Amino acid sequence: MKNLLLASEIIAQRVFNPLYIYLDIVFLVALCGLLIAKKKYLTLLFGIAGGILYMIVDYGIFHLWTHSRSIEGGSMFWVLLWMSMSYGITNFVWIWLWFSKDKKLLEWSLFIVIWWIAAPMLANTFGQNLNPIKIQRTTGAYHGYMALILVAGYMAAIGINLFRKNKEERFPLLWLLAIGILVQFAWEFSLLIGGIRSAEFLSFEDKIMTLVVNSLLETNLGAVPIFCIFTAVTARFTEDLKKREPVKFFERIAEINRMKVRNSDKF
Repeated sequence: MKNLLLASEIIAQRVFNPLYIYLDIVFLVALCGLLIAKKKYLTLLFGIAGGILYMIVDYGIFHLWTHSRSIEGGSMFWVLLWMSMSYGITNFVWIWLWFSKDKKLLEWSLFIVIWWIAAPMLANTFGQNLNPIKIQRTTGAYHGYMALILVAGYMAAIGINLFRKNKEERFPLLWLLAIGILVQFAWEFSLLIGGIRSAEFLSFEDKIMTLVVNSLLETNLGAVPIFCIFTAVTARFTEDLKKREPVKFFERIAEINRMKVRNSDKF
C-alpha cells in the first residue's frame, strides 16, 4: 500500500548550475531572433504566450495556490520566471512548428534538442565554482486535474472523429499523440542525462517514473486544445501575420492533413 501511495506522488526536481540560466537566456534570444529573421511571427507569438501560461501555472498555481513548489539557493519568482519563459517558449514553438509541418522541422528540432542536451554540460564545466540551485514540486495535489484535461481533450476529438464522414476533416489523433509525448519526453530526457532532473534521487525507478509520467501527461494534455488554437488561427492568418482567405475550422484541418512536412511553404 505504501508503494502505491508513493507512486501517485511524483516529485519533479531540478538541480542546476546558475550559469545555466544565463546561457539559456542567450539561447532564447537567439531562437527568437531566428524566428523573426525567418518571419515566423505567429510561431514566436505563440511561444511567448506559452511562456506566460507556464508562469501563471508554475508560480500562480503550483507555488501560490497548491504550495507544491520549494527552492534552495535562488529566488522562487525569478527562477520560475526564467524556467517558464525558457521551456514555455521552446516547447510551444516546437509544438507549433510540428503542427505547421514546417519544411525545416528537422533543423528547428535539432536546434532546440541539441541545446537542451548541451546546456547543462556547458554550465557545469564553466560554472563549477558556483553554488547550485535546487527547485522541486510535488504532483499529488494536481495530477488528477491534469489527467482530466487530457481525457476531456482527447475524448472530444475522438467523438468528433467518430461522426465526421470526411476523413480529411478528422483530428490527426496519432500525430497529436506523438507530438504531445515527444516534446515533453525530449525535454525530460535531456534534463535527466544532463544531471538536472532527479539529480539527488538514488533510485533508478524514481528517475524513470518522473520521466515516463511527465512525458505521457504534462505536455500531452494540451495537444488537442493547442491544435484547435493552431487550426483556428491559421485558418485566417499566415506565419508573417498577413490575412489569408479564411476557411472554416474543419476545412483548415483538411488542409493540414493534406500537408507534408517537407512541402508546407504555402501556410
